[in-house]
Amino acid sequence: MQIKQVLSAIVAASAMLSSTSIAASIGEAKTNQFWWPEQLNLSPLRQHGAESNPYGADFNYAQAFAKLDLATVKTDIEKTLKDSKDWWPADWGHYGPLMIRMAWHSAGVYRVHDGRGGAAGGQQRFDPLNSWPDNANLDKARRLLWPVKQKYGRSLSWADLMVLAGNVALESMGFKTFGFAGGRADDWEPDLVYWGPETVMLKDNRRDKKGKLKGPLAAVEMGLIYVNPEGPHGKPDPLLAAQDIRMSFGRMAMNDEEIVALIAGGHTFGKAHGAKSPKGCVGKEPAAAAIEEQGFGWKNKCGKGNAEDTITSGLEGAWTVTPTQWSTNFLDNLMNFNWVLTKSPAGAKQWKPDFDGADKLVPDAHVKGKFNAPMMLTTDIALKEDPAFRAIVERFRKDPAEFELAFAKAWFKLTHRDMGPRARYVGAEVPAEVLLWQDPLPAAKGKPINRKDATDIKKQIIATGIAPSELVKTAWASAASHRVTDMRGGANGARIRLEPQANWAVNDPKNLSSTLAELEKVQTAFNKKSSSRKVSLADVIVLAGAAGIEEAAKAGGRKLVVPFAPGRVDATQAQTEVLSFSYLEPKADAFRNYFDGTSYMGPTEMMVDKANMLGLTVPEMTVLLGGLRSININYDGSSHGILTNKPGSLSNDFFVNLLDMSTVWSKGAQEGLYEGKDRKSGKTKWTATPVDLIYGSNSELRAIAEVYASADAKQKFVDDFVKAWVKVMRLDRFDLK
Repeated sequence: MQIKQVLSAIVAASAMLSSTSIAASIGEAKTNQFWWPEQLNLSPLRQHGAESNPYGADFNYAQAFAKLDLATVKTDIEKTLKDSKDWWPADWGHYGPLMIRMAWHSAGVYRVHDGRGGAAGGQQRFDPLNSWPDNANLDKARRLLWPVKQKYGRSLSWADLMVLAGNVALESMGFKTFGFAGGRADDWEPDLVYWGPETVMLKDNRRDKKGKLKGPLAAVEMGLIYVNPEGPHGKPDPLLAAQDIRMSFGRMAMNDEEIVALIAGGHTFGKAHGAKSPKGCVGKEPAAAAIEEQGFGWKNKCGKGNAEDTITSGLEGAWTVTPTQWSTNFLDNLMNFNWVLTKSPAGAKQWKPDFDGADKLVPDAHVKGKFNAPMMLTTDIALKEDPAFRAIVERFRKDPAEFELAFAKAWFKLTHRDMGPRARYVGAEVPAEVLLWQDPLPAAKGKPINRKDATDIKKQIIATGIAPSELVKTAWASAASHRVTDMRGGANGARIRLEPQANWAVNDPKNLSSTLAELEKVQTAFNKKSSSRKVSLADVIVLAGAAGIEEAAKAGGRKLVVPFAPGRVDATQAQTEVLSFSYLEPKADAFRNYFDGTSYMGPTEMMVDKANMLGLTVPEMTVLLGGLRSININYDGSSHGILTNKPGSLSNDFFVNLLDMSTVWSKGAQEGLYEGKDRKSGKTKWTATPVDLIYGSNSELRAIAEVYASADAKQKFVDDFVKAWVKVMRLDRFDLK
């Protein structure tokens, strides 16, 4: 029986994500998506509302965590690791390996292409992650930690506790970790994330014809964290498994060395569980379990139901002879033994040594006096068979200290990658070393500019003669690279002038280069004149956007001052990992009416996705798009959606003209374009794309568009636009939060 079949039995043919579960039960309201599946779904912009947070919007978790005595917290966690419970006995009397798996699987859903997933928010507590087949029995790990969580309450989030428990587990088994940073506030509802196209767990419909994963996905099957441990689609081929490992881990920000370190280091500890066939033994996952199970899942009614009768993955056995102690034994066993294919008691494909006496090497986790043979997964054997992986394995064997440091750093990256820059790190164990994947920033030079300086700089920017629309476009391109999903990108650092962002197609590299050159002259002139206060190019770029908006408002007959907070710095190319930042390149930006056609989603869905990554609400998305259309910042100078006779002037014309009943819309000659013609004359007045017309078509968006198109809304429109604009400009200003 393959692991896919084993895990399918464990989840008891769950219908949680099956097409039949979409239908609403009697008495349950049906969503609009039920009746009209093609309707634009705006729910991603209404996630994690303040109403869901029991602590309220004013609670500052980072400040609360900073007051904890971290050493005492760790002592409390360590006590739980060796306090074996009858309801879930610890393997070898130590819960450390279980906590490592919990922390790994909490952080391991992170993916580089859209920054979603990861340990932040403690999402493993919620459906669907708490009920994924690959997370089987991790519900027990969290319940074991409940006394610690209960003791510290709101000062210790589940998100931080799960990662910290993994660190404490490693340290309690003799490993020196690289460090720990707190500051992950808890979520109070599940993230709405595209986990894949499949409607059944452990299916794989996510690859192109070449076997590559489509879209932002990183795991190879629905319900798995990374790869199938038996090999692709259960085929025990180590070389094919190596390809999947490299692809999947690579999409989670790991290179070959980090992959080997993580697999070898992680499998130094603990064991896999597949003592019996799960058929008829294991009940439903937490999301489908009966109410009396109180959130527990996978209830096992065979044998003891736990301990030596535990069934989790269906694979069975330990990798090393010291499963609760740090060593290089995984590497030694992998390379010294000849491994042959076998099956676990549950029927899953795994590997065993081919010599007599191997079954006397590993002490049993629960039965005193019993010994077992070590085992390997197909994905472990891949480290031996793949030439590049093998070279790293051999290097680590020769230098155990290098292996230990590599695992420490890879573990730290795994568990902190989605936190964003070091400015968000909290606690006494934040490592001093700055790592390139943390998107480092230099220290500020000189004192920040004051309000008068900002006003003078804006005047000099306008004096360059650069069109206000170009100033706004440049500032937007810089700041809107930010993703709230993993706190990367943004205006701070002025990385828009560096590779790879300087050459992103959406940023119009030729015009961008010209604009930046002029802004650099303004920066240089000010810094030469000022002896103490200095301005960064990052601040000048944001000021340029503010100046452009103020000029556009003036052209519309309104005077305003866009709020500005100085303090940004300029990163260097050496502080910028080109490959890592390339994942931030947008395939679509509706605010600039840009869509490259390579996404797995359509233009309007990508608009919502982009707004979600910017942390925008539905009204903020609406007012920003309408305002930026009027200012005329479209990609490549396109006139599509510029529904105004005064382009470059900040106004609500986009909404007024979109909703004007004297215009009738029809599909244009070019696919994806529409023409708005005068009803009487038939003359074409406007052209637009789907992301423009959706504000008149979708009932929710039209309702908001009507607010901004109303005769009494001109001032409200400008005020709301400026607030939303400033929000985007400050997304990466963690020092202001």
